[in-house]
Amino acid sequence: MQQTLRVNRYDPENPGAAGYQEYTVEVTDTTTILDALLTVREEMDGTLSMRCSCRASICGSCAMRVNGQAKLVCKTRVNSVSPDGATITIDPAGNLPVIKDLVVEFKPFWDKMKAIKPYLLPEGTVPKAEYIASDEDMVHLVGVVNCIQCGACVSDCSVLEVDDSFLGPAALAKAYRFVKDPRDGHQKDRLDALNESSGVWDCTRCMQCVEVCPKDVDPMGRIMLMRDMAMESGFNNTSGSRHTESFAKSVKKNGRLNETKLAVDSMGMFNVPAMLDSAPVGIRAMMKGKFPWKAHKSSEPDKVKRVFEKVEGE
Repeated sequence: MQQTLRVNRYDPENPGAAGYQEYTVEVTDTTTILDALLTVREEMDGTLSMRCSCRASICGSCAMRVNGQAKLVCKTRVNSVSPDGATITIDPAGNLPVIKDLVVEFKPFWDKMKAIKPYLLPEGTVPKAEYIASDEDMVHLVGVVNCIQCGACVSDCSVLEVDDSFLGPAALAKAYRFVKDPRDGHQKDRLDALNESSGVWDCTRCMQCVEVCPKDVDPMGRIMLMRDMAMESGFNNTSGSRHTESFAKSVKKNGRLNETKLAVDSMGMFNVPAMLDSAPVGIRAMMKGKFPWKAHKSSEPDKVKRVFEKVEGE
């Protein structure tokens, strides 16, 4: 069976010629996207650049966008992406600078990984014997430890598309791995740093990192847990924590969200600069007829309250 690949090409020495190039290769039911790309490079066009190594979903070097979504191409079969033989579009990983063709620069990725101090910070002096951690604690961390740092989650993160200062799902998932490690003695310091701008509160919960992760690390879930941990540790005077508390109180009271109060509570009633910064958004909402002039109550608020009472009781 023949399969057409539409590959994004970019040459830094001739950036004006960037665009897509199509190749048609023979494939079988077991052919992966990487197999097809290697056929192109070895038999049809030796100028095609890409990264790959283990071909076993271990090294993480072959993350690319396939039909617009990040995947490890070594574990993605052609027929799973295009069962009807439609052309497959392949792009380099997103949210990272392109070096050539399907190869991206990972320096921003590693800089953010280093920023969260990805190593144990013991409390006090280093013990003479090994650290002891319970099986229960370490089993809980297995999912995060399974991260192969392929960058798929970073590629498809919707926040990074508009704000490259955001630490991103990979670095934050790695941060969780040390925040929850019982051998680390600086949990509160770590949460304090992650509570700052570009940290845990900047995630918009778009679920893309969860969708594309090839190892089920669940970066978004880890970020949400660190939000809870930050608030439980006393870091409540941030727009993110105030937003969370206002959201819960509003829904519990009305059975649905009061968006007007949510914005004010999140920024702080007396935070005039933030209010002024948000004014253009409010004006555009008014012009589009989307401004919530009043809080609308649910037709059955008592049921919503019972849900809250049950959760709070547990």
